[in-house]
Amino acid sequence: MADSAHVASDDEAIEGEVARASAASAGRAAAQPRLWTAVFVLIVLLTFCCFVMGQGLNAGTSVFLSRVGYGASLAGVLALVFSASAAVARLVIGPIIDAGKCSLVMIAGAVVLLAGTVVPLAGQGVALYAASRVLQGVGFAMATTAASTAAADVLPRARLGEGIGYYGLGQALAMSVGPALALFLAGTDPASNLYAGLSLVAVAGLAVSFFTRYERKPLALPETSAFRERWERAKAQAAAAESRAANAEPQAADAKGQPAKAPAAKPAKAPSFFEPRALPGAIPMTIMCPTFGFGIFFVGLYGTQIGVANASLFYTISAISMIAVRLKSKSFMDRVAPIKTFTVAVACGLVTCVMLYFGPASDYVFYLAGVFYGLCLGISLPLNQAVAVKNTPPERWGATNALFLLMNDVGIGLASALWGFTNDAFGFGVTICLVMVCLVASYVAAWVFYPEKDRAWR
Repeated sequence: MADSAHVASDDEAIEGEVARASAASAGRAAAQPRLWTAVFVLIVLLTFCCFVMGQGLNAGTSVFLSRVGYGASLAGVLALVFSASAAVARLVIGPIIDAGKCSLVMIAGAVVLLAGTVVPLAGQGVALYAASRVLQGVGFAMATTAASTAAADVLPRARLGEGIGYYGLGQALAMSVGPALALFLAGTDPASNLYAGLSLVAVAGLAVSFFTRYERKPLALPETSAFRERWERAKAQAAAAESRAANAEPQAADAKGQPAKAPAAKPAKAPSFFEPRALPGAIPMTIMCPTFGFGIFFVGLYGTQIGVANASLFYTISAISMIAVRLKSKSFMDRVAPIKTFTVAVACGLVTCVMLYFGPASDYVFYLAGVFYGLCLGISLPLNQAVAVKNTPPERWGATNALFLLMNDVGIGLASALWGFTNDAFGFGVTICLVMVCLVASYVAAWVFYPEKDRAWR
């Protein structure tokens, strides 16, 4: 009886420690916590390098293949190979990240991405290109999933949506630098300079990844960051459990005349690869992703074919637009109902498609479409990722980001393969009309799948 009372007392002590830690965190959250810690800056920089690689390889591959004698259909198939490889990798690495290996996954992903970029320098052939796309997809998935989770881990809770918007600055800058650099490199002789140049970016990303190991210094993170709160809670629980064990053993010996036996540990629950609570944000984004698949893989080729003087300028303009909206994310990301914000994103996507459809009429119309494309991508991606993350507990953010990005890969990859065949069979005009259908469908999906609080038109 005394033993059970003592155990109950220790359980209350643990709960008290956890409650006090939570209360302290709540009090600290009342102050305006800072976003731009050193590790967050490094995570944004790593994301920039990875997306320069990803966006550059995606935009430059179709032009590279065209220069060496292949059509848009092969580019679409290789886009699907890239996306499928990334999707499979995300399924595996989500639980690994949640097990506390986020920084190690970032480093490993940077290594694999570098390897996939170097492979095409060894020779030519469809099989070699396919193998390189597999490695590129796996490495890209590992690095970006881990970086997304790391960003959510180190951001203060009260400014999570705003912080994710700023985190996307790395992606936004990469939208300009990656495709523009890739199209320039693919246009030089030999065309394989595309892979030589991007390999240098991969080396830079690998170097940065070694300095992003935030798990080693939790006290350097904001006090209300998810990782620091988990670390403090685990520390309090371990201290209370140690105290209970030290006090319980003598009592058990007095009562029974022999050392107390430790209670049998419950088997650890295997981490799930699938986090269904992320679906409200993931489904609308997946349906919208064919829009970005067309933009990433084929707008450069489309501009080249219709005779635009500098097709890569579309990406530069879209990146500037995206950066501008991300810098203003503080004013709407955590304050405006997500459905209202997503309405603006879809409208910008539709305007983009209309302007691209009439792109042959004027180079300036083609360039201006980049403004609305940047707004569409710059708003919708962090918005839907924030909906997914906020709908799940912090200890499942690795699986959440893995599922969110996996579904994005599927949406982009399947649509890009379809767009390649559609372009070859019917022309870009038909493809652009189909992209508009996807935009409307994504908006309908948001009304269906967003949590009720996110659909409130307030």
